[in-house]
Amino acid sequence: MQTRKKQFEEDDGRVIANMDVDGMPWHDRRVKSEERLDQRAQRTQRAQMYGERMTKSEARQYTFYALLAGMAVVAVFAGVWGLLILFMTQVWFR
Repeated sequence: MQTRKKQFEEDDGRVIANMDVDGMPWHDRRVKSEERLDQRAQRTQRAQMYGERMTKSEARQYTFYALLAGMAVVAVFAGVWGLLILFMTQVWFR
């Protein structure tokens, strides 16, 4: 008696999740190298579409200025709060 592989009607042959994992006995290195070439092509296409990435120093500058802007907003709120307290204690509650 020979067992046949079941063919489901819903199966259209597409790969949903690639199960070709490094270190497994069925691992095929040729497939990985082809995928890497495809991924490189996609990365270069994405880089062309979105522009260049920031360098580390540019990212540090961006982060520094974002923190500086946040601290400026906090300083303004703190100043307004302090002026409100002074107004209430010196003028309003006398």
